[in-house]
Amino acid sequence: MAHSFSKTDIGRKRQLNQDFVYTSDEAVGNLKNLYIVADGMGGHNAGDFASSFTVETVVKEIRDNTEPKPFRILGKAIRIANELIREKARSDKALYGMGTTIVVASTEEHQLEVANVGDSRLYIFTDGKLKQITRDHSLVEEMVRMGGMTPETARNHPDKNIITRAIGARDSIEVDFFSEELKPGDLVLMCSDGLTNMLSDEEIAVVLSSDLSIDEKSETLIARANENGGKDNIAVILIDDFQ
Repeated sequence: MAHSFSKTDIGRKRQLNQDFVYTSDEAVGNLKNLYIVADGMGGHNAGDFASSFTVETVVKEIRDNTEPKPFRILGKAIRIANELIREKARSDKALYGMGTTIVVASTEEHQLEVANVGDSRLYIFTDGKLKQITRDHSLVEEMVRMGGMTPETARNHPDKNIITRAIGARDSIEVDFFSEELKPGDLVLMCSDGLTNMLSDEEIAVVLSSDLSIDEKSETLIARANENGGKDNIAVILIDDFQ
């Protein structure tokens, strides 16, 4: 049975924590477990409302869904959350323009199913190497994919926080899905860009390769991100024990 640890941190520069996480090592609806990271955006309280409301909606929809296939369960839940966020934004001026990223994962035995919108990420740490599974829906990442920018340039580009997809941005939402095989000893890392903008993949890998518990690894990642500037909220979920 998978085992997880999660934490969010406000960071050192923000006045409000707009990151929101959810973890359940137990079944939720027809899914054997469920893990979610959401990174909200919007003025005043709109960003934290967007992330928390989206996660709560996704969890409820998954719990109530009797569909057997994980991708259909995840996709429907995210689309419904997008519709409800759009409705809330239209009915309340204080919430106008709000949105959130989301990355959702569930495991069954050795199979990992992932859905994402935005630039919050999921990685697998396997055989001492960190492998990014999700693809950022961001302006600079699209430029990297088209060959117009190197990954090194993208990491420090001033427009790196401009995302091209988000829950709440449009009436229709396009969701990316990924399916990966896991083996004993693998670690799954889910995080907001408050971690990945402050730590390189190499720095993250050093922490994940240590002998610390997943609780201690999560705390260390957040501490290192803050030491490097802590310019944004930080969300981390670590999952292990894929027996």
